[in-house]
Amino acid sequence: MNGLDTALALAPAANTTAWLRSSGLEIVLLLLGAMLFSRFATYIRDRVTRKIDAQFRSSDALVRSEAAKHRHALAQVVTWVVLTVAYVLVGMEVLGRLGFAVSGLVAPAAVLGAALGFGAQRIVQDILAGFFLITERQYGFGDVVSISVTGSAEQAEGTVEDVTLRITTLRNADGEVITVPNGQIVKVTNLSKDWARAAIDVPVAASADITRVNEILHEVGTRAYQDSKLQPLLLDEPSVMGVEDLTRDQMNIRMVARTLPGKQFEVGRELRVRVAAALRREGISETT
Repeated sequence: MNGLDTALALAPAANTTAWLRSSGLEIVLLLLGAMLFSRFATYIRDRVTRKIDAQFRSSDALVRSEAAKHRHALAQVVTWVVLTVAYVLVGMEVLGRLGFAVSGLVAPAAVLGAALGFGAQRIVQDILAGFFLITERQYGFGDVVSISVTGSAEQAEGTVEDVTLRITTLRNADGEVITVPNGQIVKVTNLSKDWARAAIDVPVAASADITRVNEILHEVGTRAYQDSKLQPLLLDEPSVMGVEDLTRDQMNIRMVARTLPGKQFEVGRELRVRVAAALRREGISETT
């Protein structure tokens, strides 16, 4: 009886050792393989994005091309999808090694999926919206956008830093990071797609000589386009549109300039300084 008791006592230990050498080792290898694959996929993504950034810095372009922005966003999305699928597959294999019948989980999973479906509607909506955002190239990495969000009176404005199928990450002018679920995006205003426009309204007294003011603004536009600092940012010479608004005391004369995408703010600030200085030299004061 002592020998039989000893054999029975050693049986669980032997079974555990055998399991660790077979299924246990396979689980460890699966998890290790998933970690290595994740590192590899992230390395490839970072290498692709660094190559895109290096081409941008070494070129004469001042802003990213639309194709470069789309490739940058696409690299991030593809990596996210591939890693998600890999984790799901590894999770199923681990469950199989732990003794769970994956085929037997189909029916419970269907019931659970139906129950969670009502709560996961927003996630599905985010992923579908993100898919169309990417495929339609509405914006990409580095774009300056203004996004209207459902349930928020304020728009999310900033530079796109990350795009996945579920969320869009922006950084605003104050350095704050804004995360917007793609399914809650109502309207997107892309301020840096193909080209942009800087519009400047110059308020002057209604009694001012409008012909002379127009001449001054034309001169400012011509000199700005010839300036070595501003000329690379401008697509053509700034033009004067004429009187935009007229009241009893003042009139607003609009000046516009087509710029490279994302450079309209810099050009607008510089043109305002030049316009103010030119009007002051001529003795024409801007009204407030």
